[in-house]
Amino acid sequence: MRYYVIVNPTSGRGLGEKSIPQIESFLKAHGVHFTLVQTERVWHAAELAEKAAYEGYDVVVCASGDGTVNEAINGLMRAKKAGHNSVAFTVLGIGTGNDFAGGTGIPTNLDDGLKALLGNKRKKIDVGFVKGGDYPDGRYFGNGIGVGFDAAVGNEAIKVRWARGLPAYLIGVIKTVFLYYNPAHVEIILDDEETIQQTSLMISVMNGKRMGGGFQMAPESLPDDGHFDLCIAETASKGRILQMIPHFIKGTQAVLPEIQMKRAKKVTIKSLDVTFPAHADGEFICLDGSHLTLELLPKELEIIYA
Repeated sequence: MRYYVIVNPTSGRGLGEKSIPQIESFLKAHGVHFTLVQTERVWHAAELAEKAAYEGYDVVVCASGDGTVNEAINGLMRAKKAGHNSVAFTVLGIGTGNDFAGGTGIPTNLDDGLKALLGNKRKKIDVGFVKGGDYPDGRYFGNGIGVGFDAAVGNEAIKVRWARGLPAYLIGVIKTVFLYYNPAHVEIILDDEETIQQTSLMISVMNGKRMGGGFQMAPESLPDDGHFDLCIAETASKGRILQMIPHFIKGTQAVLPEIQMKRAKKVTIKSLDVTFPAHADGEFICLDGSHLTLELLPKELEIIYA
């Protein structure tokens, strides 16, 4: 087996680069045949993953956070559409959120991730595809799409340089609540059958379970069940938003009157007034979007998990 290890050296506030000696020593000690390459620019991981698939590597390993994972998934999906579909994928969690790993059964820390890599336990998971915003031709995603409030929170969390994971996103929540948010009145269409119109604080369309390093947006979601799980939040006051946060951390938000939990294979989101920000796996797909279409692609990606 040949492994292609993609490391983002800046992931986890520089933890990626610091982790390289541990990754290399572990793999060498266990006789793993591998190539390790560091990313150098935006979308480099997509290029590297696609190249690895074309060159016949058996497994692509992404040592990074969710943004680089998303890029690698896009590269692998491009290669698959070109006929190179025999590559498995896994993650060594060294990022700020590690939400893709957390929602698919991949360990969210480096030590356990390396052990899982050798364990070679596999399953096929669904992949999402979104069109709109800055990606009219589409972009794949593994964990989820966030529209509105949580996209704005992610933008603020990136600016927090001294914290990782959930604490960084909690700071982002507080800053977003008090400094910015003008929610859009949206139309959400589920599987061309159900339509919801409301002023939405937030719309999360999940393949995984969580966003923001620990907010349980869809605690019942499974990445291989053939549909998205949605968490749709109606607009609320600043004080009420802060009251709701503990529910999202525990995954109990379904009991709140502002929340609707839905399931669908196809989702359309259209603003009826102001634009909205949106992200895919934590990476912005628009800051001023007005229309997105999402489609679930079942069992498209084979992963190695714990």
